[in-house]
Amino acid sequence: MAKPPSSASTMYSSPTYTQGSRPSSSSNPSFAGAGLRVPTNRKTIYDRNLNRSRNAELSRASFAFLFMEMVTYAQKKIKSVSDFEKKLNEQGYPLGMKLLDLLLYRSSPAGSSSSSSTPAARPLRILPLLSLINNKLYTLLFSRPADSLEQDTADPSKYMIIDNTPLTNTYISVPKEMSQLSVAAFIAGIIEGVCDGAGFQCKVSAHNQGTDVWPNRTVFLVAFESEVMEREKELERQGVK
Repeated sequence: MAKPPSSASTMYSSPTYTQGSRPSSSSNPSFAGAGLRVPTNRKTIYDRNLNRSRNAELSRASFAFLFMEMVTYAQKKIKSVSDFEKKLNEQGYPLGMKLLDLLLYRSSPAGSSSSSSTPAARPLRILPLLSLINNKLYTLLFSRPADSLEQDTADPSKYMIIDNTPLTNTYISVPKEMSQLSVAAFIAGIIEGVCDGAGFQCKVSAHNQGTDVWPNRTVFLVAFESEVMEREKELERQGVK
């Protein structure tokens, strides 16, 4: 009786060659040149869309399940709503730091098909930074820009990014005794990570300000540190945009 193949052999079978033969670069492009193979279009993994599913969108059911587990983990050993939001903020912060590098890379000639020789630089002023977050970052994460960007009229160091339908609030039911909780603190952490990574130290908090039309409307309050505002005034005086 023939011996059945093992599980390892069914999962992977190595290529066979005739005696004395070796794979050539002309017959198999995978062996062309020494080192790692570089695509002919010079694109790398960083140029690919983060989502590969249909319509380039991540399954909302998958996101809902993952984020629910994140909220459950953050809920452990908390003493107040502020502690809860702080944990969610800390979960999003490192993601924002990494997304900043990805956004800047994709804006550079090395990461885009543009023939421009001008390298992508980190924003030097507050408005270009917030515009990057309001448009490119939000589009990367949620396939749409944020709904509004405003400055606090009473305090020029505070800005507000408004999202009428934050995805984080869609599948999370908050009990009445924690009505002040905003699970969008996770997004606030992402925004804070981007700002800090760009050299704009700030604190970002999420606030529920629902309306009859937009019950999940959330305001992300970005409060920049005093040294950032002093640098902003000096750059404005020098005419730097």
